Amino acid sequence: MNRLSVVDEMFLRAHRGMGTPIALQGLWRTADPVDRELLDRIHEALRVGPLGRRVVRTRVPGARPRWQATGWAHPAAVTDRAIPTAALLDWADAQGENLDPEIGPGWRLSATELAEGGCVMSLTCSHALADGRALTLAIDHALTGTPLAASVAGHTDWADARKQWATVIGGTARALRRGLPPRPVPPDDRKMLPTNTISGAVTRSAIIQVSALEWNRVAVANDGTANSLFVQLIANMLWDSGFQESTIAASLPVDTRDEPRVDNDMAMTEIAITRSDTPSTLRRRARAAYEHRMTSPGGIPEELLQVIPDRWAAALAKGAGERDILCSNIGTLPDSLLSLGPHPCTGVAARAIHPGLRPDQLPRTRISGYLTRIADNYTLSVVSLDPDVAQSPSALAEKALADLGLRGTFW
Repeated sequence: MNRLSVVDEMFLRAHRGMGTPIALQGLWRTADPVDRELLDRIHEALRVGPLGRRVVRTRVPGARPRWQATGWAHPAAVTDRAIPTAALLDWADAQGENLDPEIGPGWRLSATELAEGGCVMSLTCSHALADGRALTLAIDHALTGTPLAASVAGHTDWADARKQWATVIGGTARALRRGLPPRPVPPDDRKMLPTNTISGAVTRSAIIQVSALEWNRVAVANDGTANSLFVQLIANMLWDSGFQESTIAASLPVDTRDEPRVDNDMAMTEIAITRSDTPSTLRRRARAAYEHRMTSPGGIPEELLQVIPDRWAAALAKGAGERDILCSNIGTLPDSLLSLGPHPCTGVAARAIHPGLRPDQLPRTRISGYLTRIADNYTLSVVSLDPDVAQSPSALAEKALADLGLRGTFW
């Protein structure tokens, strides 16, 4: 598909300041420096791959914007000097700056050596270009040439507009015959902190590697799965941070692609979590939730968001998919990501970051968690979006892991 989906446009509006800014990031650690020639080869493969595109808008009312291959890219960036390992995540957070999926480029490849030894490579892209699974497909394609699903040619602008308007008008008419839908419920109020009350970054992060053998052992011992244990852990982190509510609302992304495509091919579902829940109860609750995904209210076609002005669409979709926590299980990563050329990776992580997020525009989501598995390890990436919490994500994660009988290695 070379036209933007509803989800693509939601992330595009967020990039333009009408929502929470989000970029996706993959991080690779190696024990020794990655040579510049290898970095340039990876960069060139990415440049001519599916991330090398931008959004092109149309003048035809109702026609969706389309993707155009450009090959534009920020140069592969390497720091002039090694950075302390303690500054690794601060450096990684900064790699989301100046990404633009419309004017371009919407992605960046960068690397830095670590003063204590080793190297980190980062691939960051605007969420308008890809979701978490798509980012892993893009780098796998660049490293090994693994085939991706071919893009399907789109209609002309006029044909696309006719199709969109027919969907919106017909679907809305059918929905209205069942009665007026309830007005969308705005997201719960979040205390908005004045910009002059916080020094430093709005978000804080942690990345932890945990033995897959131990993670799965604990999950099975609690009649759960690796995923339900992950959800339990992120919920416990929020409660340990001082969250006062008796129930936590969790949003769970679902990968909906049936072919390996680099796009936003996902849906959202949600579950409610109480303090009495266990990996066992969450396993059953998540399984049921995956069958009932979030939809637009009253059966109104979601394509409505693509034919009305951006600011109206942003207002209607405000807070869509945002809950108290986000638990994104990206899944098992391809084995190709275990090394960068001749350099074995000592760690691989995937997460979202929030370049330009302001303390007076915080989303409802307070903690986001991202889980991946590669070889013998799970990697848990945690992002705290609550500057008012005194504990660091590392401290919260360490306690939550210990409470479940687990230990991890922190980046």
